[in-house]
Amino acid sequence: MKDPTDPQRKNDPAYNEWVTFMDKYYPDGDRTSTFTVYGYSVAQTMVQVLKQCGDNLIITPDNVMWQAANIHDLQLGILLPGITINTSPIDFAPIKQMQMERFNGQT
Repeated sequence: MKDPTDPQRKNDPAYNEWVTFMDKYYPDGDRTSTFTVYGYSVAQTMVQVLKQCGDNLIITPDNVMWQAANIHDLQLGILLPGITINTSPIDFAPIKQMQMERFNGQT
């Protein structure tokens, strides 16, 4: 995930979308915490699952679980570039990629 305290994110459109979301729905939320970023990304993933369920007026638990277990190459703006969400019926772990970061004493 993108670090909300990283100054280079200030001009990032996805970061600013998250800030707008926080302003509207969770104005007292901690904007320095990766937990709020994580929660936002989980919600975005759930939106994708519901979209995959289709236009059926009745969304069954079985369909939701099927769709959640069949996410392919989902890119969320709040994730670092190149990181995607993938699940399968035999592997529910959504993220398998990582990127190294270097701490320079300040960021």
